Amino acid sequence: MTAAADTLAAIWHIESAKVVAAVARLTRDLGLAEECAQDALVAALEHWPTEGVPDNPAAWLTTAAKRRALDILRHRTQAAPKHVELAVELDTQHAIREADFAEAVDAALDDDIGDDLLALVFTACHPLLSPEARAALTLKVVGGLSVEEIARAYLKPTATISQRIVRAKRSLAEARVPFETPRGEELTARLLSVLEVLYLIFNEGYAATAGDDWMRPALCEEAQRLGRVLASRLPDVAEVHGLLALMEIQASRLAARVDALGQPVLLMDQDRTRWDRLLIRRGLAALAHAEGLPGPFGPYTLQAAIAACHARAAVAADTDWSRIAALYDALAQVAPSPVVALNRAVAVGMAHGPAAGLELVEALVTEPALKTYHLLPAVRGDLLAKLDRIEEARAEFARAAQLAQNARERALLLARAAKTGK
Repeated sequence: MTAAADTLAAIWHIESAKVVAAVARLTRDLGLAEECAQDALVAALEHWPTEGVPDNPAAWLTTAAKRRALDILRHRTQAAPKHVELAVELDTQHAIREADFAEAVDAALDDDIGDDLLALVFTACHPLLSPEARAALTLKVVGGLSVEEIARAYLKPTATISQRIVRAKRSLAEARVPFETPRGEELTARLLSVLEVLYLIFNEGYAATAGDDWMRPALCEEAQRLGRVLASRLPDVAEVHGLLALMEIQASRLAARVDALGQPVLLMDQDRTRWDRLLIRRGLAALAHAEGLPGPFGPYTLQAAIAACHARAAVAADTDWSRIAALYDALAQVAPSPVVALNRAVAVGMAHGPAAGLELVEALVTEPALKTYHLLPAVRGDLLAKLDRIEEARAEFARAAQLAQNARERALLLARAAKTGK
């Protein structure tokens, strides 16, 4: 690969979402916008090695993509039947004028991120799509990941991910979903979908649900990057900053979550000197921002406050488990779920003793949603071991290992079963 191609690859990862967003504002068609952006990338691969990298590469790519889009729009106008030709032409001219005006406003404001990118996030995360489709489409058009990279991250065949993305773009086009950032009450409703997708992407990177790898840090990084974009554009929305705080603090532990052999290390056993202090500071700052905004705390802000309790403890023994249990009580009120109840049981067990925690866990044993959730027997095994009910604990760890889909996590649980009582 030439130096120009290397440079283009780096620029494309950073700028591709902005290029797609700028063209989507013109075309009002996310699929067409991405196609034109890809055409611009091909043109750059042809021209830059011989002509040199332009002074403003992002502007070059955006201009090339827009020219391609205008060519396609004009071709559609010419190909349209006579009785609709005038309407198509008027729509095209209106789109061009609107895009030119918006560009002038952006230039006047010197906006480095631009509302186009925010609109792109909201479009890719539209609730019309399934969570899986939203995540794949967001990683493709907003995160700049290739279909192959997304397929590797989710351990899916490339064809499956490709079809998922194609269907998602087709669904948005058929539903004529507008390319815009919603306003008012609609913004609040749609924002929940956006935050859900970002956290879904982050969690798959933080603790992979299946496969041989315990973590996939690239997914965490993409979710954090998009979270920072949202936070910069929505400074007064507490849950945006709560989610960003949660992701930054959780990501600070990535280096400590595996040992030298790549084996998982549980939170209480981690070397906290390996935690990323910069990410912790960023996370705590985002949390303070979220907590300083009016209104009750939402689920992401509460989870970030729980993560902050761990981040502030220099050693595991200093963890304020009573506060964590109280925060889980609050979380159970605003976002009740069996998983939240299980995590609350862990906190209660740490704050008030394993017997108190086990009592809460026993009430969840018959919960249908946790029937195949491997962490339920894992938590039960841990509490039983602390109560010296060794054989029962071993059986629970073994059952948890059977349910675990991730190879590294399965090995960890089997090791715990073997070591319990020794």
